[in-house]
Amino acid sequence: MPDPHIRLAVDIGGTFVDAMELDTRTNQVRFRKASTTPARPADGVLNAIAELGTDLSEVELFIHGTTLGLNAVLERRGGATGIITNEGFRDIFLLGRGNVPADHMYDFTYQRPESLVKRRYTAGVVGRLDYKGRVVRELDPGSVREAARTLVEEQGVRSIAICFLHSFLDPSHEREAARIIHEAYPDVSLSLSTDIVREYREYERTSTTVLEAYIRPIFERYVDELETGLAERGFAGRFLIMRSGGGSMTSTVAKTSPTHTVLSGPAGGIVGAAYLAGALGRDNMLTFDIGGTSLDACVIERGSAVAAYESQLEHFPLLIPAYDIRTIGAGGGSIAWLDRGLLKVGPRSAGADPGPVCYGRGGTEPTVTDAAVVLGYIDPDRFLGGNMGLQADAARQALTEKVAEPLGLTAEAAAAGVVDVLLARTVGAVRQITVERGHDPRVFSLLAFGGAGPLLAPLLAREMGIREVVVPFAPSGFSAWGMLSADIVDDFARTVMATLDDADLDELETLYKGVEADALASLTDQGVAPADTVLERQLELRYLGQEHSLMVTVGRELRPDAIRTAFEELHHARYGHTMGNRLQILNLRVRGIGRTTRPTLGEPAPGDGNPERALRGHRTAYDVATRSMVPFAVYDRDALAPGDRFTGPALVDEGTSTTVVPSGQRVEVDAHGYLLVTLEV
Repeated sequence: MPDPHIRLAVDIGGTFVDAMELDTRTNQVRFRKASTTPARPADGVLNAIAELGTDLSEVELFIHGTTLGLNAVLERRGGATGIITNEGFRDIFLLGRGNVPADHMYDFTYQRPESLVKRRYTAGVVGRLDYKGRVVRELDPGSVREAARTLVEEQGVRSIAICFLHSFLDPSHEREAARIIHEAYPDVSLSLSTDIVREYREYERTSTTVLEAYIRPIFERYVDELETGLAERGFAGRFLIMRSGGGSMTSTVAKTSPTHTVLSGPAGGIVGAAYLAGALGRDNMLTFDIGGTSLDACVIERGSAVAAYESQLEHFPLLIPAYDIRTIGAGGGSIAWLDRGLLKVGPRSAGADPGPVCYGRGGTEPTVTDAAVVLGYIDPDRFLGGNMGLQADAARQALTEKVAEPLGLTAEAAAAGVVDVLLARTVGAVRQITVERGHDPRVFSLLAFGGAGPLLAPLLAREMGIREVVVPFAPSGFSAWGMLSADIVDDFARTVMATLDDADLDELETLYKGVEADALASLTDQGVAPADTVLERQLELRYLGQEHSLMVTVGRELRPDAIRTAFEELHHARYGHTMGNRLQILNLRVRGIGRTTRPTLGEPAPGDGNPERALRGHRTAYDVATRSMVPFAVYDRDALAPGDRFTGPALVDEGTSTTVVPSGQRVEVDAHGYLLVTLEV
């Protein structure tokens, strides 16, 4: 039997599952799609692999991005979860911060969404640490057993989050409570806050632990089911799952840390974008990922994606590393509807079942995809490479009945309105991560991917004056491609809470070495060789008295003057000023990285600069520049070659996505076969 030489990446989206295969011997890439199967997500993954026809016995690495944990929370499908904390503090999670979302600031009827954990599913136990981690009262084993009995036997809880006050300083009470509960109820899933995040802030740490406990049972079942299905088909390689903050982890680790996967799908595209930014020599890049249900945008600055160490799932905070992604409910399946005579698009989505009207699966509400068909952007006979024909007449009828006739418009005008509304929402999302944070979007390149990304990106660039749109190979599967370049990563943190001037540097060094030992052990357990291991040190800092903090990378030698200089450079770049205040260290962090072999960018044979060989004819479509239906030249992406140039109005069709180039823009194919869309000079 030949040595395994195939890498396989699979990304589950709201509408389709994307599967991409890389042959490490030839560097050849193949890509296929299958419909998402919400009721049984693993089936969609296996179906996508079957579409590829990959021999799983030849696969050395399978890497997966999934939003299963995210969906479990959004749809309230997690396991019955309980909380055990200190006596007198059982309401920490229910009370939260008492804040009201900004969009409900003046809504006096606002009510918080139902909690993931009912109050009767929370219990307090005897035992307490103070703010320095000193024992105020020893943990009482009897009260732990009674709390567990009440939750498991009387309330039917199957998963328990254990989170004690100040345990990030000393995890011994949590570990002892877990030992006692496991002895009595070995089948109950236990999540300890100190195994997940060793940081201050009780509510945020409790929230993170509760979310992990809530999604762990369903995530474990899913991964077990997928592992079984892959093994039955001959797979015996390594199984990795993407992290929300970039990098990957083994499936074994993922089952014990499922919260780190909640944004793993979008993370794949950002990992790929950061890799491309370096490979293409473009340090500043905006990712623009539009799939079936959402739009995700992120800033790549100086070749690295902007990351955060706190995210939010619904209104629940998560203390996990995650890319700073701006997400809105705007995708190909977003439903167009009228609200008191005003046209709106999203956030509701037709999803994969029933999907847009043109799919012919029972959908009745018009979507962005239906509008794109009416506007001539999508060829109904070539959708998904001709494997899935679309019902153009049904799309037109739904758009006419639901939108056009009530507004007194033609079907084309209504469809153009849908694109206009979607574009306006998109501009707002991109402005939030650029202009509102001191970035000029005009100096960025816009990387368009996802099924609908190339359709809208040139229109967005025209609207915002963005200098260049980059459309990679197989953009609808770019997130899966990005996963192929993901390192194995694990993040560790410890709370310090000291001013930089007063901090004992020897104690900091000792703490760093202990955390680095944990990171190294994690990478070793995941099969990373010492030669491939990199440990990065960071400090989370803020001006004393401020709320918000910044992350600064530090060297092996801890020099306060160099640390302050790095912080102030970053603070000035982000906020436009610096201050004379002392600096406060909140957390020290170590990112353990296991380097993997990345796919190389192909360089197809150059063409003669004449794209006529790729011209497949003309099709009438909507030109946003002239606000009219005009003939568009239609090019076959596969037949284009490096050096080819042409101007809009044009459509570049590659089966799984279409790049729309309006009048006033031009296209050049670069050395890697990527499309570069720019404004005509």
